[in-house]
Amino acid sequence: MSAFRDQDPRIHGIQTKIRVVPDFPREGIMFQDITTLLLDPKAFKDTIDLFVERYKGKNISVVAGIEARGFIFGPPIALAIGAKFVPLRKPKKLPGEVIKEEYVLEYGSDCLEMHVGAVSAGERALVVDDLIATGGTLRAAMNLLERAGAEVVECACVIELPDLKGRERLNGKPLYVLVESH
Repeated sequence: MSAFRDQDPRIHGIQTKIRVVPDFPREGIMFQDITTLLLDPKAFKDTIDLFVERYKGKNISVVAGIEARGFIFGPPIALAIGAKFVPLRKPKKLPGEVIKEEYVLEYGSDCLEMHVGAVSAGERALVVDDLIATGGTLRAAMNLLERAGAEVVECACVIELPDLKGRERLNGKPLYVLVESH
């Protein structure tokens, strides 16, 4: 599901604020730069508002944001819907006891970590990131939360690159996106 398909009038404003940078960080990549979206207070607020409108009243108790750009969008969504924010971090960034989920990327492997006890069994979680490409990072985030006993209700991203078929790696879990980029 996507707001893009629903033709919400705010989507065009959001989409026009996302800068596409060719050949970054390496040749052949069309980098979707959300920093230009953040520079426009109306577009940034519209982005948060669209997510809040979707998730308010859905009994979500955890908003889990994926490092680093999930940390930009996740906390304001969490505050607005009355949920806690749980950061899912890269290795060795969290003090104390953590649980880990390793995953394969198109160019290697990586790992997400979460504090032990950050999520309790039965909590309803939303996973937030800026973009879904191949889906590996979102899949790892879902695995991490589910291993801790949470029910992942949905994943939410500002941008989807549908040509990379990341949605298929989510094993049928709903994904809500605002903008598609081809």
